[in-house]
Amino acid sequence: MALSHEEQTRIDLAATFRIIAHLGMHEAVANHFSAAVSADGKQFLLNPKWKHFSRIRASDLLLLNADDSACADHPNVDATAWSIHGQIHRLLPQTRAVLHLHPVYTTAVACLATPHIPPIDQNTARYFNRVAVDELYGGMADTEAEGARLAGLLDGKRRLLMGNHGVMVTATSIGEAFDDIWTLERACQILVTAWSTGQPLRVLSDDVAEKTARGWEGIVDFSVRHFEEMKQLMIDTDPSVLD
Repeated sequence: MALSHEEQTRIDLAATFRIIAHLGMHEAVANHFSAAVSADGKQFLLNPKWKHFSRIRASDLLLLNADDSACADHPNVDATAWSIHGQIHRLLPQTRAVLHLHPVYTTAVACLATPHIPPIDQNTARYFNRVAVDELYGGMADTEAEGARLAGLLDGKRRLLMGNHGVMVTATSIGEAFDDIWTLERACQILVTAWSTGQPLRVLSDDVAEKTARGWEGIVDFSVRHFEEMKQLMIDTDPSVLD
């Protein structure tokens, strides 16, 4: 029997947590992913408070409504998760998946005095003129006003480099979002490694960087396939992700 949209989304999102844990990109029992399941984007799935990514099952995910402020009082809803993800799903209905992480290399770049990702290779060029930057970190993002501010920064962009904090990626599908945040961390790893040599960077021209970024945007099927392969690896390793 075919799965419902919500059932499939639960499996895909649970698998994403497992993949990120497998890749060592998690932050203990912190960070959050969400995915919209309603047409208006306001009903969304979110991981429960302080559960390790490697143990999350499809049934563990919480179904919340961005218009229902009572969700903030749920004992398994983290205040920062509700503030950020709730406002993004409320204000940006076209967003179907939101991934927030503190991966080492991307966060290192976010901690620079001027956070930026110069295009020095095919991975970094994917983000040419396509990343919003937040330089107003003020502590834990635990208010709806802060979530709305972050949502405003994402309006017109799909990625947010969060200064002194981490990164957030949004997309129209979970598969695209996963591949994007994986490639972003890979790009920052390459960039930080190149900077560490102390040698000048050979930065791509604007024309080549833009051409490369558009090339990435034309192969969404690559991103989706990357996710499907990784999802199947997680299922093969531990089928409990499906529960």
